[in-house]
Amino acid sequence: MWTMSESDAEDQAIESEDSPENGGVPSESEVRLVHAARNGDNDAFGELVQRYERRVLKVIRRFIPDLEMATDLVQESFLRAFERMDQFDPSRRFGPWLFRLAVNLTYDHLRKVRRRGRWALFTDAGEDRAPDPAVSDPRRDLDLSQEVQVVLAEIPEAYRTVLILRDLEGFCTSDVAAVTDRSEATIRWRLAEARKMFREAWERRERRADKARLVQRDT
Repeated sequence: MWTMSESDAEDQAIESEDSPENGGVPSESEVRLVHAARNGDNDAFGELVQRYERRVLKVIRRFIPDLEMATDLVQESFLRAFERMDQFDPSRRFGPWLFRLAVNLTYDHLRKVRRRGRWALFTDAGEDRAPDPAVSDPRRDLDLSQEVQVVLAEIPEAYRTVLILRDLEGFCTSDVAAVTDRSEATIRWRLAEARKMFREAWERRERRADKARLVQRDT
């Protein structure tokens, strides 16, 4: 049985001819691997894992920064893909289909955890409340990537996914459409709306931080 490789479990994009940015039809090597995997060749599926696992991890960590949790979801994504290889259309590229599985599993996980009340970061709606006077600048202890994560949390799921895949991960519009199972026109519209939402959420956060600094200065 295949296993995930142990190399480079940090945020690095896969560099291969079948990476999501390349668009179009699947390459000959991918067609060969997919055909073999669909016929029960575990080694062929293992090669697909090696091609995509780092990129899948990078994408999932855009939604879940915790490395251990994200790694578990990567493994689950490949297990799901392995179990459903007979449902995959081999005339299409493997990458977008795999990323759709990974993103859906990630959101399923976040919803379950949120229902248990243990995940406060990734909510579907932000709150524009005045800062607690006792709380200092909310951005002080966060680096830029953490601030981006917090602001992304204020964007509804459908728009957040498009923004992450298109702007942060560099997927082309056609691949975002394939991953989300939406038309390219819908993706372009959602991207424009998501960028607007992000900008407005970022500005709200800056205003809250400014208010917090003023309160601290006056106390």
